[in-house]
Amino acid sequence: MNFRGKPTKLLGSPISEGKPLPPIEVVDAMTMENVDLSKERGSVLLLSIVPSMDTPVCEEQTHILGERGNRLPKDIKRIVISRDTPFAQKRFAKEAKLQNLQYLSDYKQGDFARSTGLLAEGLMLFARSVIVVDKKGVVRYIQVVPEMSHLPDMDKAFEKAIDLAK
Repeated sequence: MNFRGKPTKLLGSPISEGKPLPPIEVVDAMTMENVDLSKERGSVLLLSIVPSMDTPVCEEQTHILGERGNRLPKDIKRIVISRDTPFAQKRFAKEAKLQNLQYLSDYKQGDFARSTGLLAEGLMLFARSVIVVDKKGVVRYIQVVPEMSHLPDMDKAFEKAIDLAK
């Protein structure tokens, strides 16, 4: 992966298709409660992973999830995960009028970022990516963008999520 054209190493063990999500807690920005996505069952999870809510590309990625994602079946949970504090995520959701998404923060130690292999060394931010998890908690699609300033193919992620929700 690159950041502004320079190669950036990812820390941790990379997650891949066919593997379950790791049992790591993140903080729900709206409730301030810990959430372990590996225990979620019965819904398809569409995880939009962004470096920071306060960048134009992250904002665009989140708007795509929130606005175009409204067409998705109701049993697909649309989730944004970043290293931003829960307070910053909550402010963003209100200002952007995108409160129909779940915002999860990995701000403490970046444990979720490390356990998925999506923590960018030096920056200590998530690599921009999208992950689709089936109803049994298994990763069925993942895309990590080659350049942090590029958007993932959200339409392809939507298609994968729809297929899994059937």
